Amino acid sequence: MSTVQQEVDERTNLTASNKFELLLFRLGGDSNGNQNELYGINVFKIREIVAMPPVTPIAESAPYMMGVVNLRGEILPVIDLPGLIGCTPKTGLNILLVTEFARTTQCFAVEAVDEIVRLDWNQVRPSAGSYADNTITSIARLDNDVHGTRLVQVLDVETIVQKFVPSKETPPSGNDMAIKLTSGSVILAADDSVIARSIIQKGLEDMGLPYVMTKNGKEAWEKLQELAADAEKENKPLREKVALVLTDLEMPEMDGFTLTRHIKTSNRYNSLPVLIHSSLSGSANEAHVKSAGANAYVAKFSPPELAAKIREIL
Repeated sequence: MSTVQQEVDERTNLTASNKFELLLFRLGGDSNGNQNELYGINVFKIREIVAMPPVTPIAESAPYMMGVVNLRGEILPVIDLPGLIGCTPKTGLNILLVTEFARTTQCFAVEAVDEIVRLDWNQVRPSAGSYADNTITSIARLDNDVHGTRLVQVLDVETIVQKFVPSKETPPSGNDMAIKLTSGSVILAADDSVIARSIIQKGLEDMGLPYVMTKNGKEAWEKLQELAADAEKENKPLREKVALVLTDLEMPEMDGFTLTRHIKTSNRYNSLPVLIHSSLSGSANEAHVKSAGANAYVAKFSPPELAAKIREIL
């Protein structure tokens, strides 16, 4: 019990200091197996790591969907991650990463697991948006700013999973769901995932809510300061410029925990409601959200729940 509590405390301390843990793994290289680069996924999303079990192919499955596995009575889909990314494993698909996030559980087949590293989100930079068909969300520098630092490509697993299991839920529509904000006020949103931004934008548009979309906490924080300065120049309350901050948790440069704490510990901004919208689910993560001072939490991806929570807060 003490060990479990220690792990919870350590994770809480990480989220309180703009840090996180990244599992590093390898997918293979080019057609000759060369250039075996490092890839990463947040440890919070890993349920377990197992040696590759027998996989049962499923008829008429999507490309790169290997089939399903039976793990202790649970039938889980298996995605060929090297094939999806365009890598060729030199030694084969040896490891299964069992992941749990965004209300889904699935397995990623990889060639090898390397190590777990602890990083500051300042060591992570947004990708240019063109890597591997938007499956890479950011680039992490393992050795900070030193010359020749090792680089890790952080996968946008939310976008990857949505390709195989797209959300079938749609937000309520119609005049009964429309929310009228003060003229000139917007929803300030932050998310580094391509698919998440598209779902958020669609939901806000369906609700008739104007918004400003940013790609990480740092962008959102800078935009918030800009909007606050505009409000002061116009001698208006900040809430007439920003009605709500909607933020993801995992983001390069500044995560959602840090963004939330910046807002809630500032006399200038603490009146703003903050809604966390994250693929990191579970009671431990919800406890972390509360400790940061957010007003509410919604797990990805459920447009009806997100719309209902926004409506409740506003």
